[in-house]
This record gives sequence, C-alpha cells and structure tokens, in this order.
Amino acid sequence: MTLRWPAEAIWEVVSPLLPGFTVEILPEIDSTNTELMRRARAGQTEPVLLVAERQTAGRGRLGREWKSDAQGRGETLTFSLGLPLVPADWSGLSLAVGLSVAQSLHPRLKLKWPNDIWLEDRKLAGILIETASVGTQRYAVIGIGINIVAPTATDLRTPPADLREVLPEVLAPDVLAHLVPPLIQALQRFEQFGFTPLVSGFAERDLLLGREVVCTDGTTGVARGVNASGALLLHTVSGLQKISSAEVSVRPQTNPACAN
Repeated sequence: MTLRWPAEAIWEVVSPLLPGFTVEILPEIDSTNTELMRRARAGQTEPVLLVAERQTAGRGRLGREWKSDAQGRGETLTFSLGLPLVPADWSGLSLAVGLSVAQSLHPRLKLKWPNDIWLEDRKLAGILIETASVGTQRYAVIGIGINIVAPTATDLRTPPADLREVLPEVLAPDVLAHLVPPLIQALQRFEQFGFTPLVSGFAERDLLLGREVVCTDGTTGVARGVNASGALLLHTVSGLQKISSAEVSVRPQTNPACAN
C-alpha cells in the first residue's frame, strides 16, 4: 500500500509555531526515538517530526519492545517529535501528551497512567518521552505509536486495540495530520503552565480512576486520580500514596472496584 503523507501541509501549519521545523518521512528505521536522540547528542536540536512507515526496533517504556507489523505499511503509525523544551516543571509531560492525542482521536479513548492510550481494556497507543542535555539546552524527544490495525503478535502483555474499531476508514497519514498541530500547541501550553490546568481534563479520561490496580513493586490499592504534578494517587491499606516513579508499572485489575 502506497501512503501519501501530508508532510508539506503539516509543515505549513506548524512552522509558524516552531521556527526551523522540518518533517521527515522514512520508509524504515530502527526507531524514530533512537534516531532523534542520536541526532540530539550530535548537536542537532532543531524541531523535527520524524515519521517511519516501519520500525525494526521500536521501543516502549521500561525498555519494552513496540511491535510494528512488517506485513503492511500504514497498519501502525509511529513517529517522534523532537524539540527544545524548557518547562519550569517536567512533571506530568507524558500525561499532557497522552491527553492531547486522545482528545484529537476519539471520545471513547481513555488514558492509562502514565503513558498509554486504551480503548476499553486494551492498549491502542503508547508514548515514550526521552530527553538529552545539549550544552545548556534540554531537548525532548516524544515518541508515539498508534495501532491503526491491531498487530497480529500473540505475545503482548496487554491485548491490543486499534483505531479502526472506532474510525473504520481511517488512514495513518490522516491521523498524523490531525494529531501533530494540536500536540505542538499542547506542548507549548505545558511549557508555559505545566500540568496543573490539565488535571480535570485527564480525570475525564482516566482509565484507572476508582479501579483496583496493582503495581510492579507489589503495591495494590484503588486509584484516586492524579495530582497537580501528574503523580498517581493510590488509596492503599496504609493510606493515600503518591506514585511517580518512572520504574513502576501499574495494571488495572479485571473488574472495576467500588469507589468508596
């Protein structure tokens, strides 16, 4: 399948917001995040959108692999946005990105703390944020992977969902054009105001809210939303705990818990 990517249209909308912005479309690469981090460490810190029709070594959070189906281009949308970013507080950035993406895609999509987008109880998209310090500047690389068609892999930790379940005719290039300009604007608002103004918007799509969850460190409890810094609030037998560690993974239990 030949894909027609709207690179020029995206550039025309975004370049007034991000001077020096460029768009690159590659047929194949190991990982868009890895490539932009390589460039940043080599001193290339201009704002760029890098899209790969196929990734051979895509990465997710905590070193997990992100599956990119080799059988058909366009079945997964994988891209990374690299740009200098100077927020007063980086806390909650992945939540702000997820909220922007979910709001752009469909009302039924939910956010699973801290960096996934789910449809019902299945994973539809993931976000990986990395940063590099270049001189006095900090460069952010925001990677996003979205299932347009559910992958065929059977060894995934979470059953996959795909965007065509809610948007049957959607194509990856159209999704990209729809997502990127609002995402740029969301990042610029985050840079200025942080996560605090987004707490209520996140709550409206919070997959875990009121549910029993279990963490990889053994902690269990009922999720009570997130605070102004994006930390997960968890009601445990020991009281209310804040979970913000990037090394902790949180899974919802099968059945929703009563919020009491």
